[in-house]
Amino acid sequence: MVQHRPVSAAQRLLSLDIVLALLGLAGGLRVLYLAAPGPALPTEAATVAHAYALGNLTTFADAGGAGVSPFGWLQLAAATMVSDAFGRSATALAAVRETVLVAALVAAVLSWILARRLGLTRWAAAAAVLLVAASPLALGLQRLVVVEHLAAAWALGALALITRRRARIRHDIAASACLLAAVLTSPLALFFLPAAGWLLVRRAPVRAALVVVLLNLGLGIAFGPAAGVLRPHLAAATPPTVTDWAALDPAWVVLSVLGLVVAPAVKAVRPLAATGLLLAATLLVPGVPATAVLALLVPVTPLLLAGIAQATARHRVPGGLESKPASALPRAADTAARLASTKDTNHGPRTGARHSRRIVVGAAAVVAALAVSWSSGYPGLHPSVARGGTLAAARDWLHANASGSRLLVDDAAWAELANSGWPTGMLAPPAACSVACPPAEWAVFGSGETALRTHYPALDGAFAGAGPTAVFGAGDTRVTVWRLGLPPADPAAPPEAPARAHAGAALAASARVSPSPAAAAVLRDGCADPRLISTIAALAAIQPVGIAAFPEVAGEDAAGQPRRRVLLTGGEDGTTAFYTGQRDLFRPASVVRTADGVLVTYPLFAPPGLLPLTR
Repeated sequence: MVQHRPVSAAQRLLSLDIVLALLGLAGGLRVLYLAAPGPALPTEAATVAHAYALGNLTTFADAGGAGVSPFGWLQLAAATMVSDAFGRSATALAAVRETVLVAALVAAVLSWILARRLGLTRWAAAAAVLLVAASPLALGLQRLVVVEHLAAAWALGALALITRRRARIRHDIAASACLLAAVLTSPLALFFLPAAGWLLVRRAPVRAALVVVLLNLGLGIAFGPAAGVLRPHLAAATPPTVTDWAALDPAWVVLSVLGLVVAPAVKAVRPLAATGLLLAATLLVPGVPATAVLALLVPVTPLLLAGIAQATARHRVPGGLESKPASALPRAADTAARLASTKDTNHGPRTGARHSRRIVVGAAAVVAALAVSWSSGYPGLHPSVARGGTLAAARDWLHANASGSRLLVDDAAWAELANSGWPTGMLAPPAACSVACPPAEWAVFGSGETALRTHYPALDGAFAGAGPTAVFGAGDTRVTVWRLGLPPADPAAPPEAPARAHAGAALAASARVSPSPAAAAVLRDGCADPRLISTIAALAAIQPVGIAAFPEVAGEDAAGQPRRRVLLTGGEDGTTAFYTGQRDLFRPASVVRTADGVLVTYPLFAPPGLLPLTR
């Protein structure tokens, strides 16, 4: 174990300044990319839903494949409750991502502490933390709600306690508790046990036995009598894959592979190299989620690289300074000085200069490679300042148009709607359709809808007679709101769109109606609600009508719904009285006086047959 010389107050302040600067960089970048839409993890939504359910003492059954981590969910739920993240954040996903961000910052501090206690210099430790703080791969990974980020913080905390100077029994007990917490959060944290054991044996073999006994006792209880409550299980292997992550930072990947190969030769970081190699080997095992493994590996490889760089810079000192105790450093330095002043034939100073130049050239090459890699990796994260997204838009639409209805929802929609106040008893996740779906009027599903309908045949049956009513986003971010239980269309009935187009064109050509060019296009294209066409024609018989626009209701155009809002100008008093006096089928959902005119909005789904048929 490395011995430490007394540290002055100035050195402590310098270390604190470095750590705070690195935390500022890491935190700022992670906040900036917190809402980045990709890479996306399908199982992230289920973890968010479990955290919300635990924090609000309700139940949730995910659609499967998200893994099981009761202790991890409990940590996320506790953190969001303490910080009131669900109440402050724009979405439920963003609320839990805040906790993951804090875990990433804690891991950065612990990485610094561990690096210093392993004998790395202040600047080597700073370089290790900087790699994690600024790498696009780490940024993209550490914004996802993955319980392995919590496990990494627990494991790093255990190693920092084990390497503590003049550690006492209470520190070893705390290290055992941290290791147990890491394993209960994710089974992959077991790969940190070789590093912990190695460091303990290197420091005090007797105390290593104490930690082993305590850890085995805890694991025996957690995986034995309490297995039904505490045992974690890994999530299914889903994209992003290792290749997807590597595309964000190829230089990081190459350096990490180099670090894993060379680090076993460096005494200071050899225990961590064992953990890194085991985690890297796990990436080759089919069925193991690559994202979870990388979440644990990302904090490890920078420490290996920093140890290698320090050992390379010092390898000319006999024995390697990275393995020398502090008390031997002055003697080694004196020996080196005497050798340098001796005139011999080995040209030591010239060799040392060439060695220094090679180190400088190598460091410059690494920095250049990282700069090139990061210049392509940062744009690949697609930074976004929008804190809502398509699911939040669907949530708002449902509150405006289907409040109080029973919904069939996927995991992501369950968490978002529950967090917005929708009664959880009115939300049926896909797991509720294992035998038969409960009655529902609406369904809200993202891009994974097809796979869920295939996995749950009862869910597929519930979509019989369904029609898309609102569509938000596209591709992987698409969210569709379906109306369930629509009556089957009459195959003998003519389509309504031509009737809307015919009547709309006649209305636009009327001398009593003055539509704007955009409003006229909506009428001629048959995109206006038939109730609006009929009532505007009736109003035009009373007074001249100006049509400023047919404002879109967000999401409905993409679902093929006609425009059911109109902004009318001129004669606002008469227009308001006309529409507020309508009854039955032609009664609007709202009539609002605005600075630009009268905004009339009709409810969804106009009855068929309101317009005369055209030939």
